[in-house]
Amino acid sequence: MSHHALRALIWLACLLASFSAHAQQGDCGFIQNPDRQAYCRAISGGGSSHCGFIRDGDMQARCRAETGGGSSQCGFIRDHDMQAACRANADRTNSSSSSGQCGFIQNPDKQAYCRATTGGGSGQCGLIRDSDLQAMCRAETGGGSGQCGFIRDRDMQAACRAKTR
Repeated sequence: MSHHALRALIWLACLLASFSAHAQQGDCGFIQNPDRQAYCRAISGGGSSHCGFIRDGDMQARCRAETGGGSSQCGFIRDHDMQAACRANADRTNSSSSSGQCGFIQNPDKQAYCRATTGGGSGQCGLIRDSDLQAMCRAETGGGSGQCGFIRDRDMQAACRAKTR
């Protein structure tokens, strides 16, 4: 393969990767809540710079943790359940035992969602009573973006589509 052909393939791969990230971030534009929209853009490839647009302190810390800041950022979160979920998500790439953090979540629906999305699989989604959260869980654990259509909350549906594309 010639140097020019290799260079063209690398450029094309970069372009497609960029397009994919923008397509996901485009779904974030349908989210009406500005904090949730910035969070969605950050975790959909936009990076931690989007976290600065989040006014809610807990959500901003979670955003920073999940976009490269690591689980130490989770310590700034005041909400107990959100802090545990943050640690599980931030540690997901660093260890196989990240779902152990889910046990610290007191809300049973959020605990099952956490377990499912940190390695427990879609079987955990059946334990979730909230139908929107259950559909989000199924979408993230292999069901794909088609499951997002079952979510009634518009912001949550848009976030689901951004996460699963």
